Amino acid sequence: MSTAAPSPALQLPGLMESLAPPPELGSPAELRFAEVALFVPLGRSYSFAVPEPLAASAVTGARVICGLRGRRILGVILAVRDGDPGIAREKLKPILAVVDAEPVVPIELLSFLVELASYYLAPIGEVLRLAVPAVERTRARALKQDGLTPSGLSAVGRSLSHVIARSPADQALLEGKLRGQARELWEHLRSQQSARLPDLLQRWGNARAAVKKLEALGLVATEQRSEVDGQFFSGAIARDVPPQLNEAQARAVAAIEEQLAAGTGASFLLHGVTASGKTEVYLRAVQAALDRGGSALILVPEIALTPQLVGRFRARLGDTIAVLHSGLSQSQRHAMWTLLYSGERRVAVGARSALFAPLRELRLICVDEEQDHSFKQEEGVRYNARDMALLRAQRAGAVCVLGSATPSIKSFHALSTQKLTRLRLPERAHRAAALPRAELVDLRRIGPGRPGERLLSLPLCRALEQVLERKEQAILFLNRRGFAPSVVCETCGEILGCPSCEVPLTYHVNPRPHVICHYCDYRDPVPERCAKCSADTLSFEGIGTERIESALTSAFPGARVGRLDRDTGPGLKSAKVLAQMQAGELDILVGTQMVTKGHDLPRVSLVGVLNADAGLSMPDFQASERTFQLLVQVAGRAGRAGTPGHVLIQTKNPEHPAIALAVTHDVAGFVEQELAERRALGYPPYSRLAMVRVSSLDEQVARSAARELAEIARRRAGSTVEVLGPSPAPIARLRSQYRFRLLVRARTRAPLRHVLIGIQEARLDRRVRMVVDVDPVSML
Repeated sequence: MSTAAPSPALQLPGLMESLAPPPELGSPAELRFAEVALFVPLGRSYSFAVPEPLAASAVTGARVICGLRGRRILGVILAVRDGDPGIAREKLKPILAVVDAEPVVPIELLSFLVELASYYLAPIGEVLRLAVPAVERTRARALKQDGLTPSGLSAVGRSLSHVIARSPADQALLEGKLRGQARELWEHLRSQQSARLPDLLQRWGNARAAVKKLEALGLVATEQRSEVDGQFFSGAIARDVPPQLNEAQARAVAAIEEQLAAGTGASFLLHGVTASGKTEVYLRAVQAALDRGGSALILVPEIALTPQLVGRFRARLGDTIAVLHSGLSQSQRHAMWTLLYSGERRVAVGARSALFAPLRELRLICVDEEQDHSFKQEEGVRYNARDMALLRAQRAGAVCVLGSATPSIKSFHALSTQKLTRLRLPERAHRAAALPRAELVDLRRIGPGRPGERLLSLPLCRALEQVLERKEQAILFLNRRGFAPSVVCETCGEILGCPSCEVPLTYHVNPRPHVICHYCDYRDPVPERCAKCSADTLSFEGIGTERIESALTSAFPGARVGRLDRDTGPGLKSAKVLAQMQAGELDILVGTQMVTKGHDLPRVSLVGVLNADAGLSMPDFQASERTFQLLVQVAGRAGRAGTPGHVLIQTKNPEHPAIALAVTHDVAGFVEQELAERRALGYPPYSRLAMVRVSSLDEQVARSAARELAEIARRRAGSTVEVLGPSPAPIARLRSQYRFRLLVRARTRAPLRHVLIGIQEARLDRRVRMVVDVDPVSML
């Protein structure tokens, strides 16, 4: 708790006029006070007196309006207590108003948020922003001027009429009665299964009358759906029939159901090879949680995977789920949030931000592809949704299931310390679908299959020819977008760099030739001459996905080639490209790591990894782990539906363990070797790690601040904490900011936290920005 004045506070326009005078406090013996987290970036809660008129409504989890230094600020009550707050009574300001008739943050979720803020040393107000939609945070503006009357949650949003096609037994007879526009509309609905009435009216002016006729004949039904449902659940979807589980799946489901029935919580690692049927296990577990009156949360690492998973869950559970991810607008996110808060929907599916869904009676959390580093938030509150899913499940007494074909090193370590229980799926769900045959292509000895394209080796080109002859599909993986990673002057050797970042500019040809910085998004036309020597000898060095796409189009004129990277399929747009693959409209898909994650593409029989060595040179102790996981995951896209799969991994370093063991799908062998190296070097999971990043527009200011923080850290460290650095970051300048970093490492959490708190309390030059990243994922 603190009475220190916040800075700067969140101001809510209009509240100054609407607030009534502060309510009277009770007698000293009846003093009640509340700890309130304000929606401001300060790492502390504040104490406010609870006036007698508000005593019944000022409860834990409720939003309140508080006055602080002349400002009216929105906050959430963390706790209410009676007695002495430890602050002079005259200094204790009263809560001015309670916004809600009931708490806006469930107690279970609020308790979890407080612990998350403590673990990551994050401001509690900023953490609460993750859980409360902006629509709800700012709705205090709507408080009535005559009394600040508490009100319920905002409305979910406008409803839209949807028309759904039906299939009555006498359908053919009824169709014979249709003429003109009614028949056209029926043909459209029969092919689309359902449609929004406004869309039908836009195409057929008399659609309303035609729909009434179809409804009278029993060919269609109409229902009201929220606007969000119209966007995310448009089109009817056929309900699936649960397949028969194999023995391993049945054992996994039984173990999860046993813990759900016990109600005491448990944590599992669902370790299954690619295409082993992990999603089916999730579906059975969710149904078991719902049958017991609980709710469930499903987390995926990428927004791109959300539509695919939503489709599977709709087919099994119907439209009883809500979707949450950062790609939603504020109103869409608020609508989904409200449906979950009210209990109208009890299953939430989404990317990492769905972790904060206000689910009631939470009984199950499933984290798909738990090894994926996308679960780590790299801006604002730097939380890891995978780690925090375990914490939230523990706090709620729920079951947590971490699923992966290539579990993280820390998950394997957790198995050895009995923090996780392993459930194994050793075979693919379809008995006819064996793991793909993988082989190495040593680029040191084997030349290109097409002149000038060294990453299209001869074996790969021959394999592509065979796939096209068989009318199957192929995926080519290259984790570098653009046409060429750099533009170089052949006369003086100058590399065209970003003016704001210490990185080369990448050459792109689409939609027009230009260079771009992949870090700050700086863009410029391609210069005609070198800026240093004025020579007109600029060349494009390296190979990106655009160049591979162009080369494949030239090499295989009859092939339909697509590309999936951040340029063609950011966020939900990637679903369109993946739908083309699903429908057989593409023969070859070239992509970055977006193609490696969890996609079920049954026609894919060939996977080519064009440059397996790319990630091994990163300045990161996790580089080998990431490379191994990417290779095994992308290989798993091949041969998933019975067609034999073939994987070609191109490399100049075939002896490296991450590559050699990925070829044989030897997860256990890689984990054993990697854990031994981590133990010898003192890296996680055998230590606790935090990174402190310092940046400033002035290089000397940033360097001095980093040294000052290192000195503070070393004074507090003692013998149990190691401080490494400071040193320039691998990308020393980013968005015009000069960057330095230091690593703080300890065997246990407590001494590490002691040092980090000292660092956070340091008073630095105002020109300096400091970030403390607990359990860092990106070392750049």
